Amino acid sequence: MPGFATSERTLMQARQLMQVVGCTATEIDIRPSCLAMLKDLGHPYAAGEKVYDVTFENVQAGERTNHLFRLANFHHAIVIGTGDLSELALGWCTYGVGDHMSHYNVNASVPKTLISHLVRWVAETGQVGEGGSDVLLAVLDTDISPELVPGDSNHGPEQKTESTIGPYELQDFNLYHTLRFGFTPSKIAFLALHAWGDRERGVWPNGPHVVRNQYGLPEIKRNLAIFLDRFFRTSQFKRSCIPNAPKVGSGGSLSPRGDWRAPSDSESVVWLADLEKVPD
Repeated sequence: MPGFATSERTLMQARQLMQVVGCTATEIDIRPSCLAMLKDLGHPYAAGEKVYDVTFENVQAGERTNHLFRLANFHHAIVIGTGDLSELALGWCTYGVGDHMSHYNVNASVPKTLISHLVRWVAETGQVGEGGSDVLLAVLDTDISPELVPGDSNHGPEQKTESTIGPYELQDFNLYHTLRFGFTPSKIAFLALHAWGDRERGVWPNGPHVVRNQYGLPEIKRNLAIFLDRFFRTSQFKRSCIPNAPKVGSGGSLSPRGDWRAPSDSESVVWLADLEKVPD
């Protein structure tokens, strides 16, 4: 369902992936229906202005979900959700539509980093054939993006999710130690520094040389602040009304019917205050 900002790269990857898995494939251009709604709203984009605000983005997310639900009605089917645990933790989903809403969500307790690991495993073990492995590896090599704001290039997404909410590998680390153990932010920052801090890259005793990302304390603190504010203050209302989902793994679940119950009007002040103990 290409929209106003869908790049040629991701559109081709979607077509190739549907082909290699052998599923029935149908393509619906959502731009006409989105433009009709923008006109109904009196949005400046409908008059030719390059206004890419949250309304412009959410109209596209909403139209995709609207089509999916009505297609499910038409084909006597259900909509399987793709939103994952990392996105629910950070509130990186559009309320009521997009990857927030479905009939059943299979990824709601699976973090983004685990999904990436599983996709790579499927690719490297040839579970979907050589052509499928090539497509999956190309997907993993593409920047994570909602692709809702047009850019100047068709080679890949212009919006980069991690530029806004921080690196998923670091935020998943923060989430795990918050949700599974209830550690304070200052302790999580301490652990993160030891796990991700500035030390010689990839040196493991009696093992292979593994290249991994590194984060200094200022970057750890900055991204942990993003996580704490989004997790505790701005995102619980989205988690309070998510679809049913299985619980996967030992990292915990954010389902209000399972591991996590919290008020939607809570604040992040206490957690951010503890984070201030961490030096810059």
